[in-house]
Amino acid sequence: MAAGTAVKPIRALTWPEATTADGALVEQCALGDEEACTQLVSDHQRMVYQLALHLLGDRQEALDLSQEVFLRVFRTLPQFRGRSSLKTWIYRIVVNQASNRRRWWRRRHRAQQVALEDHAAAHGEIAESRRAAYPDQAFHEREAARRVWSALDRLAFDQRAVVILREIDGLSYDEISQSLGVAVGTVKSRLARARQSLRAELGVEP
Repeated sequence: MAAGTAVKPIRALTWPEATTADGALVEQCALGDEEACTQLVSDHQRMVYQLALHLLGDRQEALDLSQEVFLRVFRTLPQFRGRSSLKTWIYRIVVNQASNRRRWWRRRHRAQQVALEDHAAAHGEIAESRRAAYPDQAFHEREAARRVWSALDRLAFDQRAVVILREIDGLSYDEISQSLGVAVGTVKSRLARARQSLRAELGVEP
């Protein structure tokens, strides 16, 4: 959301945790404070885009989804009660929106898309000087990144999400539990199954 964009004020929030940093920012946004809204977007936009890219594998889809996520964040601010951090609450919105979009693709018989060259460029590329100095190593690293992202894309969405949140974004089990709305035990079992599937896809011994 660009600075200067008008934000329609919504009902002020009243909950005990409003004294926290997250709560104060959310309350200011809810009251229509444009600077607070801009700060919220600025604080989280990179995280939202990167997670959307990891989940969807397409730059343009990730950009589109990021816009949808922040629209939903501002529409649903009254639902934030500080029971988790603002970050994990936004994570949950991203995952839910990405899951909905992938279901939309499947309903229209659209192939699951992963723009592997985008992933390689964003996450697996090697600096130009390094490619020149170590062309064989650069090739093998790009190929390894391609195989990993391809294997991730073949996982069920719930397994893909938990791997990305744990192994790439570095969330704790509790944060993943809050982000996905499932029990910690479910997080651990999904992660175990996902890792097993990835090892099988990549031909790696347990």
